[in-house]
Amino acid sequence: MPSKVGIRVEDAYRWEKRVPLVPEDAADLARRHGLRIAIQSSRKRVFTDEAYRAAGIEVVDDLASSAVIIGIKEIPPGVLEPGKTYVFFSHVIKGQSHNMPMLRRFLDLGATLIDYEKVTDEKGRRLIFFGNYAGLAGMIETLWALGQRLAWEGIKSPFQSLKRPYEYPDLAHAKAGIRAVGEEITREGLPKEIVPLVVGIAGYGNVSRGAQEILSLLPVRDVSPHGLLGLRKEKVDGHVVHKTLFKEVDTVEPVNPARPFHLEEFFSHPERYRGTFARFLPHLDIVLNCIYWDARYPRLVTLEALESAFRQGERFPRVIGDLSCDVGGAIECTVKATEPDVPVYVYEPLTGQATDGVAGKGPVIMAIDILPTELPREASVYFSGVLKPYLPAIASADYTGDFAACALPPEIKRAVIAYRGELTPDYAYLAKHLALEGEGKGEGR
Repeated sequence: MPSKVGIRVEDAYRWEKRVPLVPEDAADLARRHGLRIAIQSSRKRVFTDEAYRAAGIEVVDDLASSAVIIGIKEIPPGVLEPGKTYVFFSHVIKGQSHNMPMLRRFLDLGATLIDYEKVTDEKGRRLIFFGNYAGLAGMIETLWALGQRLAWEGIKSPFQSLKRPYEYPDLAHAKAGIRAVGEEITREGLPKEIVPLVVGIAGYGNVSRGAQEILSLLPVRDVSPHGLLGLRKEKVDGHVVHKTLFKEVDTVEPVNPARPFHLEEFFSHPERYRGTFARFLPHLDIVLNCIYWDARYPRLVTLEALESAFRQGERFPRVIGDLSCDVGGAIECTVKATEPDVPVYVYEPLTGQATDGVAGKGPVIMAIDILPTELPREASVYFSGVLKPYLPAIASADYTGDFAACALPPEIKRAVIAYRGELTPDYAYLAKHLALEGEGKGEGR
């Protein structure tokens, strides 16, 4: 018989309203596969306790009787239970120091950790994600921030009419709001002070596609990175928003100028490359970061580049939407993550000070790290649909034997970070991060 599956309450963030399995899909799994499913009671979840009860799903105060527990965000170490299997976004695969105590607790308890982020096909493509909804919500947030920043500068713009994503009844209404802005731009044009208005998007994956879906609701004209450098010298149309999409070849170059750019080499030997994105900063009003980054790779926006631009009186982006939200990562001035109630801050390049809001001498940084929860219903329905096919196998697997013998589908097995209290072979490298955490030398988030 499959193990009982428990859906845990989300308690890592007070704004978190998503759920990994919606009532309709939970009921279908119970009916078609005999899964026993319980959900922990929550008063903030976008799907209410009553909706689950109506679908025939047990609503409980705790998940003591569940052997497999699914959630979304990180789980406080103190609530983990011995020997159980947990499935969620753990944010440990880069050795993030703030989550090493949680990973250590998994090992101490002999528990199993499956991370959605590492559920991939044989080519390494992710199969379970919210990425497109991060892009959808993140683009709306960034355009809203632009409107607020322009208003602070004394420039009235169509973007001032935008709301935050969660303030719209649903995604359809949010898109209608963006379209209305686009119609005003087409009809009346943009304020002359911000023509040409250029949005630069770094990355071309799921997050980027979501962002571009929203931006496409405005009158958009595509400009290549090369064409962007001369755009402000041309007579440009003030009735459009210019969009530039950046790929790796546009943002880095070989350290050895005699060598050509090779994408495969960049991924396998990033130390052979250096960042070149700073040359584009004076030409961009918005930077949208949608790339995966870790410490091996050059940064997209460095503190040095911002300080240099500031000291020399050069233009720099009014708003940076860091949709990837790696603190101190690709966008080095992302010095903290933000939440929906205080979504933006101004980074002051000379002092390094971050001041909440849009007022100040520096770029506005939007770095909400739970963006999909601003579109909680649609995001949950989508995520539930992609997770649902894998749950019968996760619930039915025998976790008592060796990891090699565990009959999980290969897509899921690739995502097992810890198994019965031991790091699996693909994630053995995390032992050094655990050791650093134990010595108190981990790098702070």
